[in-house]
Parts: sequence; C-alpha cells; structure tokens
Amino acid sequence: MTETTAEATESKATGYLLLIAIGLFWGLNWPAMKIGLTEITVWWFRTISLAGGAFGILGIVWATTGKILPQRSEIRSLLLCTVFIVLGWHIFTAYGVSLMPAGRASIIAYLMPVFAAVLAVPVLREPLTRAKLLGLALGMAGLAMLIGPDIVLLQTAPIGALFMVAAAASWGLGTVLFKGMRWTSSIALVTGWQLLFGLVVIFPVAALTEPVPDLAALSAKTWIALAYLIALPMIFCQWAYLKVVTIFPAAVAAIGTLAVPVVGTYSSALILAEPIGWPELSALILITAALVVVLVLPAIQAPRARATG
Repeated sequence: MTETTAEATESKATGYLLLIAIGLFWGLNWPAMKIGLTEITVWWFRTISLAGGAFGILGIVWATTGKILPQRSEIRSLLLCTVFIVLGWHIFTAYGVSLMPAGRASIIAYLMPVFAAVLAVPVLREPLTRAKLLGLALGMAGLAMLIGPDIVLLQTAPIGALFMVAAAASWGLGTVLFKGMRWTSSIALVTGWQLLFGLVVIFPVAALTEPVPDLAALSAKTWIALAYLIALPMIFCQWAYLKVVTIFPAAVAAIGTLAVPVVGTYSSALILAEPIGWPELSALILITAALVVVLVLPAIQAPRARATG
C-alpha cells in the first residue's frame, strides 16, 4: 500500500520535529558523558547506559503493546545493526570522550554523515544529489571551523580522535544497513533489542576487566548526568534517530543530525567551561546553512512542484 501525499507530508513533519529534538538532546549528551566518565570507567559507564536504555524502551513497549519479542526472521538483521550502531558507536565514543574535550569529540563524531552519504550510494542506490553534496560541504566546513583551533591537540593526542573517527564510520555504516532492511517489528522494539544485544556483549567485558563502581560514592552531579543520559539520549534519541532513518533517505537523516555537535560544543562551554569563540559562531552559521539546504529547501519546494506538476 503506497503512502498518500498527506501521509507523506505528516510523516516528514514528524521527522523534522524529531531531528530538532535529537539535535538538542543528543547535543547535551556530550557534556553529560564527560561528567559521567570522570567517576565511572568506560565499560561500566556503557553498561549502565545500555541497561537503562534497553530495559527502559522494552518496558515502555511491554506496557503499551504487551509485546516484547522481536520477529525471529529479524534477529540476524538486529545483530548486524547492533554491531555498528550500538557496539561500535558506544565503545569508540566512550574511549574518545575520555581522552579529549567533550565538545571536540562530538565534532569529530559527526563526520558520520560523510560515511553515511557515501555508503548509501552503492548499498542503497541513493543518489548523491547536488543538494546533499552542498549540504555535506557546508556541514564539513562548519566542523572544520570547530576543530581547527584544536588541531594541535589532535596531533599530540591522536588516539582520542581516531576513536571518534572509528565511531563515525561505524554509525554511518549502521545507518545505511538499518535503512536497507525491512522491519516488521516497531522501531521502539527494534531499538530496545539492539541496546539489549549490545548490553549482552559489553556487560561481561566490564565485569571481567574493570572494578564494579561504587554507586553509593557517586556525586549528585554524576547521578543527574546518568539520569539524563538514560531518559533522553538512550531511550528517546535512540528510538527517534532510527525512526528518522525510516522517514528520510539515509544520507538526509545523517546530515540532519549535524545540529548535534553545535549544541554539544555550546553546552560543553556552558556546563564544563570549555572555551568558545568565533570559530563556534562561524560553524553554527555553516551547519545551519547545511540543514537548510538538505531539509528546509526540499520541504518548501515539494508542494510547489506538486502544484505545478
């Protein structure tokens, strides 16, 4: 059954709203991660985050639908997407953020749209249009403005930057793979099981390699950061991003997340007192232009094209 014009318009409107929420909540995720990683080791930090996200989402699904198990035919696809969207992303970003400023880490991570846009061409046969190329160029220019002042830092501590590039590549590939698969289960159920599969891998590693954190000794600031991370970035944003991927082409969905590093940079400056100046303002302008080119202009032009068609 094909989607009607009205349904398509409503679906895209939902996608735009979700992208705005993702930009805000995932942006604030970066300083929250930095706070959490000052008192909790990497593997246990990810264990706690994934456990909260997985059981939170699956609990909501159970309470609202009474269903909890995925389709058996989708388990292989779930495992494959888990490797790149959950394991690769969460492990690489946790190490990356622990080794460099949170704001700058978030910037490198959002090389992801480049990987997604390029991989979507051979894997999904998505065309790399002029609008996508222009949006990517503007977005990458914005990221370059942000990362420019810290290029010396990346040269002296390259491991953190390499972790973040690996995270970007993993997330980009996972986005393309997820888009290319047919899902009959709800996006919430699929999201919850991806996080749960990731937890099954990460929890044993944490238990075998790192001491169990003393939760009673955590500061109030860390508890607040954990509560935020689980409720919004892990439960809401994980679902929202995969929902956006089902609405837009993979490259467009990925480019639509470019607001996240801007919010991450400004919120890190506000919360963690990380430096901020004219490069951040320039990046904000460039990345906003990228989002307008990829998301706003097509939304304005589509009704006009239908009216004249």
